[in-house]
Amino acid sequence: MARRPGAASAAADSATAEPVAKRLTDRSAGLLAFALTLVALAWASDLPARFGYGLYTEQFLAVVLALSLGLVFLSRPSRLPMVDRMLAAAGLAGGLWIAFDYPRLVAEQMNLPVEGLALAVVMLVLVLEGLRRTTGWMLVVVVLTILALGLLGHQIPGDLQTRFVAPERLLIYLGFDANGLFGLTLMVAATVVIAFVFFGQLLLKSGGADFFNDIAMGLMGRRRGGSAKIAVVASGLFGSISGVVVSNIVATGVVTIRMMTRSGYKRHQAAAIEAVASTGGQIVPPVMGAVAFLMADILQKPYSDVVIAAIIPAVLYYLAVFVQVDLQAARDGIAVVDGEEIPKTRSVAGRGWVFILPFAAIVAALFWFGQRPETAALWGCAVALAVGLLKGYHNRMTLTAILGAVTDTGRSVIDIVMIAAAAGFIIGVLNITGLGFALTFSLVALGGSNLLLLLLIAAAVCLVLGMGMPTVGVYLLLAVLIAPSLVQSGVEPIAAHLFIFYLGMMSMVTPPVGIGAFFAASIADARPMQTAVTAMRYGWSAYIVPFLFVLSPTLLMIGEPGDIFWSVAAAAAGVYLISAASVGWIAGSPEPLRRIGFLLAGALLLYPQTEPQGLVVNALGLLFGIAVYVAGSFWRPAGRLTPGASGAALPRARKRP
Repeated sequence: MARRPGAASAAADSATAEPVAKRLTDRSAGLLAFALTLVALAWASDLPARFGYGLYTEQFLAVVLALSLGLVFLSRPSRLPMVDRMLAAAGLAGGLWIAFDYPRLVAEQMNLPVEGLALAVVMLVLVLEGLRRTTGWMLVVVVLTILALGLLGHQIPGDLQTRFVAPERLLIYLGFDANGLFGLTLMVAATVVIAFVFFGQLLLKSGGADFFNDIAMGLMGRRRGGSAKIAVVASGLFGSISGVVVSNIVATGVVTIRMMTRSGYKRHQAAAIEAVASTGGQIVPPVMGAVAFLMADILQKPYSDVVIAAIIPAVLYYLAVFVQVDLQAARDGIAVVDGEEIPKTRSVAGRGWVFILPFAAIVAALFWFGQRPETAALWGCAVALAVGLLKGYHNRMTLTAILGAVTDTGRSVIDIVMIAAAAGFIIGVLNITGLGFALTFSLVALGGSNLLLLLLIAAAVCLVLGMGMPTVGVYLLLAVLIAPSLVQSGVEPIAAHLFIFYLGMMSMVTPPVGIGAFFAASIADARPMQTAVTAMRYGWSAYIVPFLFVLSPTLLMIGEPGDIFWSVAAAAAGVYLISAASVGWIAGSPEPLRRIGFLLAGALLLYPQTEPQGLVVNALGLLFGIAVYVAGSFWRPAGRLTPGASGAALPRARKRP
């Protein structure tokens, strides 16, 4: 069939216009990401005040939200590009309108101005759509459910009944009040989180990730199960800075997963180890993926209190992972890393010791100079920038890399900004309707007088709500919904917040979503669900230890020194024995009865010291564990040892196709 003369030229014009439009969209998204980071850094450094401009905090947050909404719709496209551009323009215009006209809108909010209502509705709809694009439907459903309870809760009989608030009054409150959209959650995301994500990007661009990998390889490469230990150390160090599990897995996993599979770990095991190590980096002081600073702000406690409380649980988490990968290497005869691949530790330290300076700057700013977290992050950024420009690791940082770090930061935080904005809506509804008190009362009543039951309910909620979301956003959400009920039940506030942080964090590797485990599985070419289940086994302590430090705050270094020492020693021994029982190896493969014995002894050692007869139970666990070990030493079937158990030299890495 003959084509009309103009058809070919029209098709060619359309094909040419589409790439041009896409390039324009990509450049616009890049400019918005760049501007988002610069605006946040300028506010964190008090530049407006230094130049004599007095601005409301809400005006700054409105600009951040405007840029974030524009970026969301341009960088997370749908099948309708024109609609995306219209939504981006609406979000940008709406946020900037609020920023420029905020003083008048707030002054007249009691009169319910028409433009105020329209802006509140537009921002609510756009935030929910942006939330759906960045995190999926789960959190959107949560927000809509809370909104429905806020509107209709006065008609619900029973404990969840709330006071009546007119819909238009609720919208104005959510859209403009400091306890709503532009509240604490968006504030900490726009200042603390962005500043620390930028810090992590600067370290990444200056070679920090390569340094962490190399120093971990030099320290652990020649040890039994060295490839897995390299992954644990490198991912733990980098994860503490980045605060984004998936980014951590991608940055370090492309090297460590391949190294582990070459050494003899199965693909799903290598992926699981990387996922667990990257996830756990967020509980490692002093940075803790920026959550430590959020927690300090929310609890109104010194940052040092949060860091000190987090030390022992983090040690127990990584102790469990280390013990399992070490004993698994002994059980399976996992090869050590090829010596040619291991850099000399002294040489690595000599070239990269300067990367300690940015961390030292942050710690000094917080502990000795009493600076705000975002200001401390700027100190770290300045030192990281100097390190990258003057020395670097393999190469010095270039101007292009610095500009890329600014843009990548903006792109990295939009999901957290959306979650923080949504959390602001939730907080607003909880406050104005009294729903927060009703939810807390209902959850406490559901648990009854049994604290353990309440903790189990809270843990299940944390794991469900955390699925598929970044940990910082998970914590912000759970700090609003779950932590108050735990505190109301008598739990130490810092223990309650660390509890929800740990359980929310572990949703990254917990089926059926387990997005961290799934990303690691894709790198390893392993089965996602098998990887997630294996990751749960490696990270088992993170499901148990939060219950322990809630019931026994001595694990958070709260209490007398003697009590703290015994609790930590007993918990460490218990973690070791349960991890060994999980692997099935202590100085030779234990028989099933011996394995059960170690599991029982470990459980007795983990029994909270503050519970009735806690010390007696711990002592029985220690004696029972020793008895099981000694009995197994006298009776061991022949032929059960493998190359890693006898102390003989382990084989070199065997390559796999």
